[in-house]
Amino acid sequence: MSILKKINVAVIGATGYTGLDLILMLSKHPKVKIINLCATKNLGKTIDFFDKRIKKKLPKISSVNEINWKKLNVVFLLLPNGEAQKIIKVRYEENNHLKFIDLSADFRIIDSNIYEKNYGLKHKAKELIKYSLYSIPEFTKKVIKKYRIISNPGCYPTSIQIPLIPLIKKKLIKINDITIDSKSGFSGAGKNLEKKFKHKNLYSSTYAYSTKNHRHICEIDQELIKHTKAKVKFSFNPHLLPTFRGILTSIYVYTKKGKSADTLRKSLMKFYKKSKFIKVLKTNSSLGSGNVLNTNNCEISICETRTKNKLVILSSIDNLVKGASGQAIQNMNLLFNFSDNLGLK
Repeated sequence: MSILKKINVAVIGATGYTGLDLILMLSKHPKVKIINLCATKNLGKTIDFFDKRIKKKLPKISSVNEINWKKLNVVFLLLPNGEAQKIIKVRYEENNHLKFIDLSADFRIIDSNIYEKNYGLKHKAKELIKYSLYSIPEFTKKVIKKYRIISNPGCYPTSIQIPLIPLIKKKLIKINDITIDSKSGFSGAGKNLEKKFKHKNLYSSTYAYSTKNHRHICEIDQELIKHTKAKVKFSFNPHLLPTFRGILTSIYVYTKKGKSADTLRKSLMKFYKKSKFIKVLKTNSSLGSGNVLNTNNCEISICETRTKNKLVILSSIDNLVKGASGQAIQNMNLLFNFSDNLGLK
């Protein structure tokens, strides 16, 4: 456990779905003191105006300009793509004690050209990308303390990488034709959902989109290559569900010869035996998002199909928790040498 009594925290972008979940969890974290809650609108309002679940008395919503950066240990940035990099560029050198946890895509992509192509934005802090770490905590525990800029992964990629990377590393599945089908609650699209999606009856129907060029594909590509040293060929099909939160991902794979569903399950069990949040169910278990809602858990089930050597790997997370704010707190815990489940269910 860290010798720090409490760390001072600021949240920039406090009033979105992800920000509110983050603040709720941070308000109950025994090692955290929230110093600033920042937004561009509704300045002066209290956080319970936006979320009645938050009972603790916290600082009122204020501008980023009011932050005393020297007092902070860590800042969470929950901003539109392109904004966090501007803040970090200014503050990184002059506050060399300060750690940044960014929940946007700004530091997820190592190659700034790929970032610019996917997000249509010029990267304003290219020189800092090499000092950042893309961090699913289960994969980065040994190295995370070397970095001050932590890039929190996307929610879909989190649900995909957690079950897939260990199996590819162990060469248990074929990597030339993987189909990934993910379904997410609409909170994953943020509060401006209607501006992003013009689909009729959005809140009462299921909607498939971006099957060829979804922004998360480059992120998944990058991390699969980094962790497995293999070029994995996959298709990715995202869907929005008429439910607020939760992700269910189905990954269709062909196994290597002689590798059964039980073999894959045992491999995942071994890989995650020390992980507090990864739950590998019995082979052929049915799986939905219900068990993981409002938790930082990821549940996985390996299921057989009627086709020989073809399996479905089911993976479920809460997109706002393990897919965003909970994972950010898990990263924070590791940065400051706290138990990685401190303050998390």
